[in-house]
Order: sequence, then structure tokens, then C-alpha cells
Amino acid sequence: MKYLIAALLLCMVVGCKPETYTPKPRGYFLINFPKHAYTEFNEASFPYRFQYPVYGKIVKDTTFFGEKPENPYWINIDFPDLGGRVYLSYKSVNANQTIEKLMEDAYKMTETVHNKRADYIEPINFHIDSVKVHGLFYNVGGNAASAYQFYATDYEKHFLRGALYFDVTPNADSLKPVNEFLRTDIEYMLKSLRWTK
Repeated sequence: MKYLIAALLLCMVVGCKPETYTPKPRGYFLINFPKHAYTEFNEASFPYRFQYPVYGKIVKDTTFFGEKPENPYWINIDFPDLGGRVYLSYKSVNANQTIEKLMEDAYKMTETVHNKRADYIEPINFHIDSVKVHGLFYNVGGNAASAYQFYATDYEKHFLRGALYFDVTPNADSLKPVNEFLRTDIEYMLKSLRWTK
């Protein structure tokens, strides 16, 4: 019996070699994106209309940092299957809210909020002169809270600001496919934007 136990112990010692651990790269879930298709947001009382993805859901924005928005034209576009949301806030250009002040506020919100975490902030101008839609699209790189910020205006009466956020901790690598997919939709939305009043 002693020899049997000794033989088993010897087999275990000789047969068990320590394995070298190799860390595996982090994996992310495969996302099956829907086909890009659009429908129109055109509420009679709103001062703007645009096309948005059919897989998005328009939700009225009822609070702004715990307070009521300054007008009823603030909405969100929710993407429940993608975990994202585009926040849209509308302001009328007037003596108290000049176009210069509104553009400066949009710049500060993008630069100040995202500059610490962003690898870069790339401003891209866009103009659709025939319908008086002009603006700036901010492409924000890195682990910033929002990859895309933008505003559109006619420089006279209307100012629409938007931002894309996700309900997760920012991670540029894991969010990259979703951000790129929704960038196409945001750009389409801005190209289809029209002022109605």
C-alpha cells in the first residue's frame, strides 16, 4: 500500500506541469445593426422638422437638470436597442439669447465638459444655404462622455443643439461601432432639418 501511494504521488508530481497564464484580450458583444431607414418628425406646433431613424423613439424632454425646459420644443431620440440617446434642445434667437451667446454656450459645453477626457475635438462646419441650415458638428475622440455634439441655426430665429450619449461608462473601443452607426443617422437628420416657422 505504501508503494501504491508513493507511485500515485510521484505520478501527480511528474504529470502536473504548471501552465503559463496568457491574458486574453477583452471581448465585446456582437451588435446586429438594423438597416438605416428614416421617418419624419413633423409636429405642427414645433419650429423645426427632420427625418430620424425608424429604430429611434421620440420622447418629450420634461426636465433639464431637474428643472422644466424653457420651451416645449426639447425632445430626445431614444435608441433602446443600442442604449443611446440624442438630446435635442431648441432655443429662439432673441435679444437675451443672441446667436453669438448661443454658439459660445454650445462651444463651452463641448470643450469644457469633454476636454479632460477627449483625445481630440474636431469641429466640422456644415451649410445648407437653400434652407438656411448652418451649424457645427463636433467629433469628439477618446473616452469622452459624448462622441458627437452639434448645433444648427439659421442665424436669425432658430437654434437647435444636440448631443449623443450612452447609458454606460464611456469606452471608445466598445462604443466605436455604435457611434459610427449613429453618426450616419445624425448626419442624415441634420441634412433633412428644416425650419417651419
